[in-house]
Amino acid sequence: MELRVGKKYRLGRKIGSGSFGDIYLGTNMTTGEEVAIKLESVKTKHPQLLYESKIYRILHGGLGIPNVRWYGIEGDYNVMVLDLLGPSLEDLFNYCGRRFQLKTVLMLADQLLSRLEYVHTKSFIHRDVKPDNFLIGLGKRQSVIHIIDFGLAKKYRDPRSHQHIPYRENKNLTGTARYASINTHIGIEQSRRDDLESLGYVLMYFIRGSLPWQGLKANTKKQKYERIMDRKMSTSTEQLCKGYATEFRSYFEYCRSLRFEDRPDYAYLKRLFKELFYRKGFQYDNMFDWTVLNLQQERSRLPPQQTPAAAAQPDAQAQRSSENQDAVRRDSHHQEVPPAADGDGSHARKPAPEGSHRDPSQRSGSRGFGGQAPNRSQPNQSAHGSQPGGPRTGQ
Repeated sequence: MELRVGKKYRLGRKIGSGSFGDIYLGTNMTTGEEVAIKLESVKTKHPQLLYESKIYRILHGGLGIPNVRWYGIEGDYNVMVLDLLGPSLEDLFNYCGRRFQLKTVLMLADQLLSRLEYVHTKSFIHRDVKPDNFLIGLGKRQSVIHIIDFGLAKKYRDPRSHQHIPYRENKNLTGTARYASINTHIGIEQSRRDDLESLGYVLMYFIRGSLPWQGLKANTKKQKYERIMDRKMSTSTEQLCKGYATEFRSYFEYCRSLRFEDRPDYAYLKRLFKELFYRKGFQYDNMFDWTVLNLQQERSRLPPQQTPAAAAQPDAQAQRSSENQDAVRRDSHHQEVPPAADGDGSHARKPAPEGSHRDPSQRSGSRGFGGQAPNRSQPNQSAHGSQPGGPRTGQ
C-alpha cells in the first residue's frame, strides 16, 4: 500500500533516525521532486517537531534556511516535510581526510557567521552549533551552507520589545559538549555569544583536524562533561590556535569578551577572516576542498586524450563537478567512518541525526547527491594527533 503525507507526498524508505522519530525520503507526487519527511510519534513524551517547524517558518526566506513544505498530523505521527539537502560538513570533513585547508575554513566561516547572524536577528539562538548541523545544498545551491536542527533553539529576546531573557546560572548543559562554550559548561544561560564561541571551536576542529578535549575517558556522561570542561578551560586561546593565523585567536578573545546581553559585531568577525582570506591571495570562487577533490577524481577517470581539452575548459569542469557531486553523497547509516573514540560529542539530548535531510540513494544519471562517497583511503589519523571521533558523535 502506498503511504501518503499531506495528500501530496509519497513516503519512501527510511533514511535516518533519532530518539524522537525517523526520517524518510519523500516524493512530491505531482512534480516528482524529492523531499525529506520527518516523523515523530504523537505519543512521544517530549514532542518537539511542531516547535521546530514553527522556528523554520519564522526563519523562512533567509539564505541557507531549509523550507518547510508541510506540517501536520498523519495517523499516529506528527509530520514535517522539508527541502532535501546535501551532505553535512561533518560528512565532507571525513571525505576530505578529516582536515580542511585554510581557504575552505575561511569561506565556511563567512557563511556560518552569516547564518548565525540571521538566526539571531530573528530573536533565536541555535544552542547546538556543530558540523553535523550545517549541510550543503543540492544542484545550483551546492555552494550554499544551510543551517538545520532547531530542536534545541531558544528565543533569547522578545521579538517586539527586544527585551533580553534574564541572566541565569545552574543550567544543565544544552548542546554538544565538544563544541559547547565555557559558559555553557559552567551552567550559565546561553546567549548570542555562546553560538559564536561554539562556531570558533568548529572552525578550529576543521583546520586542526581535532580538538584538545577529544579522546578523554570517563565512567559517566557527567564525568565526561566535567573532563571536557576542565581541559577546555585549561587550554588557552594561544594554545588552541598555536601555529595558525592570529585571527583565530582574536576571534575567541572577542567572543569571550562579550557580556551576556551584548549584540556581537558580526561585521567585525567577518572582516577579520575576509582580510586574512584576501591577504593570503585566495579567490572567493566557492572551490571548497571537496569541490577540488571531486574535480581531481573526475579528471582521473577521463580517457587520456580528453584530459587536455578538459583542462582548457574550467567552466565545463565546474559543471561536471556539479553533476558528479552524487559521488560525494553518503548515507550515514551505511558509510564506513572512523569510530567515535571519545564520545565527547555526546548530546545533552539525542536529536534525530539531521543528516536525515539528505538523500542517501544513488540513481544513475541523477543530478545532486546520492550513494556512497568514492573509495578513497583516509590518511593516517595518528598524524592528526589523537584520533578524532566519528561523524555522528553528537547523536
